[in-house]
Amino acid sequence: MTISVTDQTLVDPSSQSPMEVVRESYKGKIDPDWCPGCGDFSVLAAIEKTLTEMGLQPHQVVTISGIGCSSNLPGFINTYGMHTLHGRALAVATGVKMSNHELTVLVTGGDGDGFGIGGNHFLHTMRRNVDLTYIVMDNQIYGLTTGQTSPTSVLGMQTKSTPEGNLENPINPIPLAMAGGATFVARGYSGKQSHLVEVLKQAIEHRGFSFVDVFSPCVTYNLDNTYKWFRPRIKFLEDEGHDSTDFHAAIDRGYQWGDEIPVGVFWRRDDLSSLNDLEPVLSEGGPLAFRPLGLSPDQSNRLISEMM
Repeated sequence: MTISVTDQTLVDPSSQSPMEVVRESYKGKIDPDWCPGCGDFSVLAAIEKTLTEMGLQPHQVVTISGIGCSSNLPGFINTYGMHTLHGRALAVATGVKMSNHELTVLVTGGDGDGFGIGGNHFLHTMRRNVDLTYIVMDNQIYGLTTGQTSPTSVLGMQTKSTPEGNLENPINPIPLAMAGGATFVARGYSGKQSHLVEVLKQAIEHRGFSFVDVFSPCVTYNLDNTYKWFRPRIKFLEDEGHDSTDFHAAIDRGYQWGDEIPVGVFWRRDDLSSLNDLEPVLSEGGPLAFRPLGLSPDQSNRLISEMM
């Protein structure tokens, strides 16, 4: 394969005439292959509805994932997308956002991908307040590898890897995200799709790192935390008068687990600049992706040849 660079001027898709956005605009060419009843179907539908109702063009959005059942999502939606390495989606997404900060960057994954091998990237992306939306489909199990405990599996849970019961305490993503520096922290439930759509809208509109933990039941390998189990426990924070600007109240509600499990926006702050707002290189001249390389065609071709 021979690639040569003769014209270093790229065309910005956002400069082209917009087309009407309907739900079908976001339908991918490949149908999802999740188990029938998987909560991820509802999360995918909620993302499609959210982007449609926000009027975003498919070329204005990029969806990035790691590895796992839920991380197959970029292949099922019509946006730019990257299916990356296990636990590394946030690192790739940071690079995408910094290279083209006008894109709406969504990151989708699961609790194992995000809180296990990807835990380090999770903390540092929050600390940097990168302007992207991280949607974790939290089913409290490793589904793709057929049913081992994940970082959010509850104490005592019996799985393929813990037949006598899980010996480890689980991660609680909500307080963790708040302490880690996320400026928008929310939780959704795939069984309440309309509510999830409203949460996702707020998350995408927020300027800074938005984290949405979504309970997305695994109907094949997690027979403890089922739709039937969640149904009577889910309570909307909006109905209970929660103040999402009250850090201590948000922490308290984030730790709530048992007969009542709150969903909604726990915490948000709008007074902290995002990483791309702080980076002076991005303050003028438009996205880096559309700026001249500053290299001659010969230099560009030699670099490309080395990498091919």
